[in-house]
Amino acid sequence: MHRRKFIQTAVTGALFSAAPPALTLLQGTPRGGAAMGGWDIAIEDTDGALENARAPVCGGVMLPDRLRRAAAEGRLVLHEKLESARQEPVIPAQCLGPPVDGETRLCWLMPPGPAGRRVFTLGVGAPFSPLMVVGQTEGQYEISAQGQRVLRYNYRQVEPGDLRNSISEDNRKYAVARSDYIHPLYGPQGEILTKDWSLDHPHHRGIYWAWPEVDWRGQRGDLHALQRVFARPSGRCETVSGPVFAQVMAENAWLWEDRELIVRERATIRAYAANAGGRIVDLEFHFEAVDDPVLLARRGTSHYGGLNVRLSAVKDQRIIKHVAPAANRSRVSWADLSGLFAGGSVAAGVTIIQLASNPDYPGDWIDYPELNWLQPTFPAAGTRYEIRPGKPLALRFRLWVHRGGTPPEERARAQSEAANSSWSPLA
Repeated sequence: MHRRKFIQTAVTGALFSAAPPALTLLQGTPRGGAAMGGWDIAIEDTDGALENARAPVCGGVMLPDRLRRAAAEGRLVLHEKLESARQEPVIPAQCLGPPVDGETRLCWLMPPGPAGRRVFTLGVGAPFSPLMVVGQTEGQYEISAQGQRVLRYNYRQVEPGDLRNSISEDNRKYAVARSDYIHPLYGPQGEILTKDWSLDHPHHRGIYWAWPEVDWRGQRGDLHALQRVFARPSGRCETVSGPVFAQVMAENAWLWEDRELIVRERATIRAYAANAGGRIVDLEFHFEAVDDPVLLARRGTSHYGGLNVRLSAVKDQRIIKHVAPAANRSRVSWADLSGLFAGGSVAAGVTIIQLASNPDYPGDWIDYPELNWLQPTFPAAGTRYEIRPGKPLALRFRLWVHRGGTPPEERARAQSEAANSSWSPLA
C-alpha cells in the first residue's frame, strides 16, 4: 500500500502528492505569505468514498516553523473553501505521531460535501479541547468521547474471580487470566456490543488477536484458548488524546508457559470522533519473533484464528459477508454483524474491514451465528505463517460501529475503500 505523502518544493512552496492518481493531492499554495502560514490543500475524492464514509484522512507535510509549533500545541485547523457564501466550517487537524525526518503526518475527518475536488486551507486557530480522551484505571485504558464511553482496552491481566465457579469443570481450564484485548466495545447508544467471560467459551474475550496453533521449538500452544502461551503486558504503553482521535499504543510479550519470551507485540488502537453514521476504530498489530521462528495457524489450519470478534447476544441478528471478485480493480473485503443489542432502542452493528496490505489478503470470513461470532481469518487455509526475528508481521483492520441494521452495500463499500485508500491513516 502506498502512503499518501505531501512534498514541499523549494521553488514554489507547492504541496503535491507522490502517490498514485486514484486520490490525488493536487497542490498547496501559501496564502498571505510567511506571516500567515496558510496552505491550500486540494483533495480529489473522485468517487466520493471519503465523504460518504466521513473517513479519517492522513498525509505527511513539511510544515513551516509556525505551523509546526501550532501542530505541537494542538492548534492546527482546516477551513474548506466553498463557492457559496455560507460560513466555512472549522475542521480540527491532529498530528499522527511525532515528526519523522522533519515530516508531520496530519489527520482529520473528511466533512460532508460533494464528490470530486475538495479544497481546504490549513492554518492556526485556538487550542482545541480534546474531544477524544484516553483515561487509565488500574492498568486498563478507556477511550471516551465527551464523557460517552467508546471502548476499553484491557492491558492489565483480568482474573476470572468467582465467575470461575459457575463454569463447568470441563471448561474451567480455559477460565484463566487474560490481557491484551478490547472489551467492552460500546455502541452508539452506549450499549455493550462485545462479550467477555462467556460460560460456554470462557476464553472468548471480546475483540482479541490470537491463534489457536502457535508452534515454537517443535511445541504447540494455544494463544486463542489460553493454553501454554499468553500475551502479557510489558509495561510500555503510550496514549494520545485529541480533537480528532484518541489512541492507545501498547507493547505486549508473548510468554511460553508464562515464562519465556517468544514474540514481541505492538498493538495500536485508534478511535475517531463519531458522526451521524457511527464511529471508526482502527486496529494495527505488529508481531516479531525474538530468538527462534514462531509459526501461526488457524484451528486445524482451516477454521478460526486471527482477529477474533465475539459480540454479545443480539436480537434479529444478521450477518453479511462480502468479498469483491479478484478481477475488481478496487477489491474490497468487509463483513457486518448487526441487530438489536441489550441497552439499545434501535439496531446497531459492527462492520469489519480487512486491509489489502495484510498478507494472504483477503482472509476467509468465519462466522458462528449461535455465538454472535464474526471474524476475518489469518493466515490462508492450509498454511502456517512463520514470524522471524527482524521480520515482523503487520496486520491492520478497521471497525465501523454504526447506527441502524445492516448498512446498504454502497455505504459499507465506501468505508472499505476509504480504509484502503492511500489517504488512510492505516496506509
